[in-house]
Amino acid sequence: MANEKKLDCVILGLLNHEDLTGYEIKKRIDTVLKYFWGASYGSIYPTLSNLVDRGLAIKREDTESKRKKQIYTITEDGRNYLKNWLTLPVEKDEIRFETLLKVFFGGGQDTEYTLSHIEAFQSKTEKELSALLEYKKTLKSCLNEDDAHKYYLLTVKFGIKTYHAYLSWCKKSKKILRKSED
Repeated sequence: MANEKKLDCVILGLLNHEDLTGYEIKKRIDTVLKYFWGASYGSIYPTLSNLVDRGLAIKREDTESKRKKQIYTITEDGRNYLKNWLTLPVEKDEIRFETLLKVFFGGGQDTEYTLSHIEAFQSKTEKELSALLEYKKTLKSCLNEDDAHKYYLLTVKFGIKTYHAYLSWCKKSKKILRKSED
């Protein structure tokens, strides 16, 4: 399944939890899912239209809103499509970091540039780890409210472990680079 088809499943997964507008879908992707998935408005809205065309979601106008928002709801066919996708083997897990590209090719520049990239990565990681720790606390407090919360918590715990590893790598990498400066 191509990446754009995985966006079908990302959106259906979000809609399986609650009805959302395109804006709200983007907001969820940019906050909760940003640790492992991303998408632009330019890919979300065509995907939503395609899901509606295929009968996997329906669109209705929010009559209570002044702005005539379009609200999307998953259909039974959409739930079945999502359930089927969840049974398929994972095709590809990948992590792509521009920071690591710059570190990998860092020998072509002064060490200070590589150190600054690592410092920026560390700072970003510390902020995101802080958010993940808050998510963990919130999810633990409401685990019994919705079965989905235990699955959300599993991904948050993965993120926390991963971000701790990133911070350890930053510390060790800076030490190695600073020693090579002596």
